[in-house]
Amino acid sequence: MKNSVKNTVLNFDDAFEIVMSSARRLGTERVGIDRALNRILAEDVISDIDIPPFNKSAMDGFACRRADLANELSIIETIPAGYAPGKSIGTNQCAKIMTGAVVPEGADCVIMVEYTENTAENRIRFTGSTTNNNICLRAEDTKKGDVVLRAGEIIKAEHIAVLATVGCIKPSVALQPRVGIIATGDELVEPSRKPTACQIRNSNAFQLAAQVTGANAIATNYGIAADTKEAIDSMFKKGIRQNDVVILSGGVSVGDCDFVREVLKENNVRLLFEKVAVKPGRPTVFGILNQKSEVRSQKPEIRSQKPESVVCPLSSVFCFGLPGNPASTFIMFELLVKPFLYKMTGHDFKPVVSHMQLESTITRKKTKRDSWLPVIFKENGKIASIEYHGSAHINALCEADGLICMPTGVAEIKEGTTVAVRQI
Repeated sequence: MKNSVKNTVLNFDDAFEIVMSSARRLGTERVGIDRALNRILAEDVISDIDIPPFNKSAMDGFACRRADLANELSIIETIPAGYAPGKSIGTNQCAKIMTGAVVPEGADCVIMVEYTENTAENRIRFTGSTTNNNICLRAEDTKKGDVVLRAGEIIKAEHIAVLATVGCIKPSVALQPRVGIIATGDELVEPSRKPTACQIRNSNAFQLAAQVTGANAIATNYGIAADTKEAIDSMFKKGIRQNDVVILSGGVSVGDCDFVREVLKENNVRLLFEKVAVKPGRPTVFGILNQKSEVRSQKPEIRSQKPESVVCPLSSVFCFGLPGNPASTFIMFELLVKPFLYKMTGHDFKPVVSHMQLESTITRKKTKRDSWLPVIFKENGKIASIEYHGSAHINALCEADGLICMPTGVAEIKEGTTVAVRQI
């Protein structure tokens, strides 16, 4: 990990490296597959059976020998799915078989019902010219002992099916980081209140809580802290007792009422950087508070009383100070905080990135920072910038399909240039 960088404005790559190299795993627990959706697998899942576990008919039809397709076939039995065949297939014999049923010994293909005709009672003839085998062979998908899911994967619906198929009814998953969210600012009121002419509603805390939940973590919204050291300190102390990560929005700049950095330092948070060369989001702060685990009475050590839980108690709390403007808060969470939270659970987060041509030229005057701009996908397959008033214009992100970055030093991206679009 790099040394603390205080008044230096870090480039984004260095800030990202510092944040990601600081992440620590929390531990694991076992949950039922009915509660495993969107959790992060903590260990590889091994198949305890071959899949398919037997040679299986891929359709309704007749199991027979390919060598006998030109001959009249005698039906010797019917095999429903879930039942074992009672007989083997001999010369000029077949068995009526259902999709998913066990293919009897002696048969090497299944002919479709649609390509047969009855010639007499319990006798058929193949009317087609050729046929596929139409048999799913034992273990052609998975062999017993194969790894079917890897640690670090996000469990989606299709993974639930795989877990059930291999009998993993209580997968080991990563504990979810607990994240405390504090909004700061005398100008803020909660959304239920009508703001006066000099107030705005607290949107950041609710936005961050949604982003935290979307990043497979557990959010606690502590509400609004007034712009005083005492108010911020009191709420921050509560947050660090109960969480693995604390995010503060607002109060991170250098104004007379910006006390967040001061409060963090007075609480022995080691700040690793205080400014990032990103627009919006320059006054972003990141630090680590090292403290004795017994101080944190509601830490993950007591999250679960189940003996199946394996917890690695952290003696550190990770602290992010994000700018107060909502677009800044949103973007810096996506760029820095989300991949950090995922890494705490063992998942290597990769944003969805599309490479598309720019419909028209984009220019700017100031080039000392990376600039993230909202864009939309056009019907012609290109992307276009949208009306964007800056870091307070959260509505623009609602209309956007993604963000593009104008790197430091770049004043213009010409029409037709292929750029990377980070989808949001």
